[in-house]
Amino acid sequence: MNKFSSRQVVFFLSLLLTIIAGTGWVILLTNKDISILILIGTIILFFVCAFLLIQYTLNKFILEKIRPIYKIIDFVPHKGKEARLKFKTNFVELSEVEQDVEKWARDQLKEIERLKDMERYRKDFVGNVSHELKTPIFNIQGYILTLLEGGLEDPKINKLYLNRTEKSIDRMISIVEDLESITKLETGELKPQYSVFDIVKVVEEVFELEQRLSYEKNISLEFSNKPDKPILVNADKKRIIEALANLVINALKYGKKHGYVKVGFYNFDDKLMVEVSDNGIGIDKKDQPRIFERFYRVDKSRSREQGGTGLGLSIVKHIIEAHNQTINVQSELDQGTTFTFTLEKAR
Repeated sequence: MNKFSSRQVVFFLSLLLTIIAGTGWVILLTNKDISILILIGTIILFFVCAFLLIQYTLNKFILEKIRPIYKIIDFVPHKGKEARLKFKTNFVELSEVEQDVEKWARDQLKEIERLKDMERYRKDFVGNVSHELKTPIFNIQGYILTLLEGGLEDPKINKLYLNRTEKSIDRMISIVEDLESITKLETGELKPQYSVFDIVKVVEEVFELEQRLSYEKNISLEFSNKPDKPILVNADKKRIIEALANLVINALKYGKKHGYVKVGFYNFDDKLMVEVSDNGIGIDKKDQPRIFERFYRVDKSRSREQGGTGLGLSIVKHIIEAHNQTINVQSELDQGTTFTFTLEKAR
């Protein structure tokens, strides 16, 4: 059933009353009892004029009361034009005003939630950076104090503690460099330097780089479907090596003994999908949406035992997205994890 607006109702009522008034005047002119007909016509005309005057006064009163609301809404960029257009007319639809205010309120609530999320993220980020840097700093402080208090003279201690100090410094440098890389990728300062290269050769290079860790973990590095000929892609070779290395290292750290890390390739029109899979401990479903966040660790105690900055997967995501490509993860606890990302094939 169609609903009539208040504008339409007023129009029809005004038209009806005008017809009645006109009819009264016609009767007046054709009837002998002029005094009664004049009275009736005058009363009808009075009610028509009174009704229109009241309607106009009420509308103007409502308009003035509502105007401050629209002035507030006017501050919202996407709402300003609509608000100003409404005030070019002399008639206000209260139902429309209600809808506008409700929509504005919903938009503001969404914005408030977004700002709250950003604030929570900022606090988490600052807390995580502080925590990650605090550990190596305290370690360095402890080693140096021990050396200053006499350990420097002990040949069994001085070299050991100096080596440990160096490792802690290296860890701090890695955290700072990784944060700098992410910041540059996010701001677009670090743009991909595209070139054509063989992705198969790149994976072989990564396997060679991480061979020592694979021996330590007793996990094999394999191709799931090694092609017989080169696969040429158009991307930033240095950054793709960095992304693949982070994925392989992550798989090795959380893999199982006598397990595997496999890399495979799949064609999709003008894109190549690269798959890095393992049969390790897996990732819980509730943690998967957050694994690309900076410093996010599924198991904090176990993750820190494994080393790393906690920024590897975040760097991978930013590198792939800087190439205007996508990365996804699929995982089951105790079954393993599979990361897939796309690259542009060379033409």
